[in-house]
Amino acid sequence: MHRKVPIARVALGGFLVLFAAASAAASEVALNTPEETFTPTRSLELNPLSVHPRTSLTIVEQLRHNHYLQKNLDDEISSEVFDKYLELLDGARVFFLAGDIDAIEKYRYSLDDALKRGNLKPAFEIFNLYQARLVERFDFLLGTLEAGIDGFDFTEEEWIETDREYAAWPADPAEADLLWRKRLKAAVLNMKLNGKELPEIRELLTKRYRNRLNQTRQTKSEDAFQVYVNAFASTYDPHTQYFSPRTSQNFNINMSLSLEGIGAVLRSEDEYTSIVRLVNAGPADKSGQLKPGDRIVSVAQGEDGPLIDVVGWRLDDVVEMIRGPKGSLVRLEIMRDDAESQGTTVVQIVRNTVKLEDQAARKKLLTLNRGGHDFRVGIVEIPTFYVDLNAAQQGESGYKSTTRDVRRLIGELKDEDIDALVVDLRNNGGGSLQEADSLTGLFIKSGPTVQVKSAKRRTRVWADSDDDTVWDGPLAVMVNRLSASASEIFAGAIQDYGRGIIIGSQTFGKGTVQTLIPLNRGQLKVTAAKFYRVSGRSTQHQGVIPDIEFPEIYDIHRIGESSLDDAMPYDRIQPAAFSGDDDIQPLLSDLRARHDERVASVPEFAYAQALAAKSMENYERTRLSLNEARRRAENAEDDKWRLELENRLRMAKGEPELASLDELDDPEFDDEAPAEDDPLLVEAGEILLDFIGLERQVAMVGMEAAAVVQ
Repeated sequence: MHRKVPIARVALGGFLVLFAAASAAASEVALNTPEETFTPTRSLELNPLSVHPRTSLTIVEQLRHNHYLQKNLDDEISSEVFDKYLELLDGARVFFLAGDIDAIEKYRYSLDDALKRGNLKPAFEIFNLYQARLVERFDFLLGTLEAGIDGFDFTEEEWIETDREYAAWPADPAEADLLWRKRLKAAVLNMKLNGKELPEIRELLTKRYRNRLNQTRQTKSEDAFQVYVNAFASTYDPHTQYFSPRTSQNFNINMSLSLEGIGAVLRSEDEYTSIVRLVNAGPADKSGQLKPGDRIVSVAQGEDGPLIDVVGWRLDDVVEMIRGPKGSLVRLEIMRDDAESQGTTVVQIVRNTVKLEDQAARKKLLTLNRGGHDFRVGIVEIPTFYVDLNAAQQGESGYKSTTRDVRRLIGELKDEDIDALVVDLRNNGGGSLQEADSLTGLFIKSGPTVQVKSAKRRTRVWADSDDDTVWDGPLAVMVNRLSASASEIFAGAIQDYGRGIIIGSQTFGKGTVQTLIPLNRGQLKVTAAKFYRVSGRSTQHQGVIPDIEFPEIYDIHRIGESSLDDAMPYDRIQPAAFSGDDDIQPLLSDLRARHDERVASVPEFAYAQALAAKSMENYERTRLSLNEARRRAENAEDDKWRLELENRLRMAKGEPELASLDELDDPEFDDEAPAEDDPLLVEAGEILLDFIGLERQVAMVGMEAAAVVQ
């Protein structure tokens, strides 16, 4: 089982935990409230609305009848719901006291019966207790800040645990105070390391926590209900989810989680909004300033608008802050790579729309010399699997689709006498299943392309029905951790047929299909089916494993299906009837050996391997020092390491060394950059040339053997 990214672990950009589902949008007015004398507050008790019992009963029935997994609502599920609910409310184990857990433990094996009857009393009792503890902690923080933070001693050898997944709940209020004092001290030290002075820090944190307290006061019964039923829904899988009426209002935000303003796919991760992937050719992608895994700490409008802390906000509230009119500027304060000790960075992005032509497949030509002979390798980059459905349904002959565009591009590359072809699916998050099916048909003769299995129906086999192929020469498919869904269907089919070499890193592992069910109140997203490859293997959880692997540049503990709690497992079904080639498999050992030997002297590969190793080292840190001198020394050492790594790469490429990391520019998106500038593409081309050479050797041996027999 994977180790989850703990809530407390991502706590330094604004460490107070406030789960996303129960916080409301904060206004600039609340953030800019004049300094007031601190007064302890009381939480407001919430009760279910009259419609909630009926809605909960409907959700129970819908999951029982329509989810891919068939589960009995029994004591075992009740225990899972209990643990999930506590995790959603207090995953870092910092709010509830041990006595609270003892008191509510009586519900562990009775929530199943309550769900069957539409009884929400236990859920709201637990939630109200949580709200009371939440308010107590905010009161403590604000009271401590009012008393002053000059007494914090940053010369002490003191540590804070960053992984509290299995920590004990505080035994009593005094122990909770000690824990939260450390958390407050960690936030203060983080701001000090970012160059702020204590008076400014005190003012900023006071505004932040007063704002959080206001958000807590605005929590409504609908928020409590949504968290509870999602604790139940998530026992099936992480993609099954209830959306309240408010979160159902904008399908584009809540289902695809895409931002029209900057072109990024977001999700709630613990108390943070994190970036899952960037939309190809979108504003964020073109800026080169954001990457998957970054977490958003605060958002500001324009060049000089105030940074508004959004840690703990609802996802849709954060989306509303980031979205805006085309041409306007938004500033994001982000925390990178799980690196709490490194502070935060502010980036600027000009909002824009992503045009269909920016998402379209495109071609490049890569020329490589081998043995004094120039080989031409065609590159087809596919950012997403798209189809203009409106134009297609209206019968327009020239409508755009992935398959149509790729067919045309390959024809143009064949006119340029290419020797091999690379289909580049890196960062392709998927799209149309129909297009994944038809694109596969361009490279195979007739046969199945993917299997779709639901719980109560026979497996449906999608297939290519004609023998026509557009390219039957040497083929490679490039993938990475952000290649998902339809990309995995295509890559898996090419691998199963033995039609091409899969190159890159393990793909995302999204092999499930969701459907949206309207309810009397809100809507329910349910996992209703799974994708399977023609070989019978699932793409779920495991994804597609490349034939030749490149260094993994993304943190697999935070990106990919396997990083999600209770993701549905990998499994297999009966293979479809298909006929594949076995030309590639016997050559893979030699291809890997030649690849390893070649990249040992390629500086970009050494660079990527070093970054991957450093990311794993950072992930395995489970505590953080609160000693200022130690932290500054650790930061300096990390900066020194990164500067030396960057300069080794620059020296190998003949570029001038950097004097400091401040001189390091984020790479800008350039879809016109020549293929030769991408070392991974170049290596994919070299692997294809190895394949061509080995295939010829095999053919010559076969001819010689035939001659001997004759």
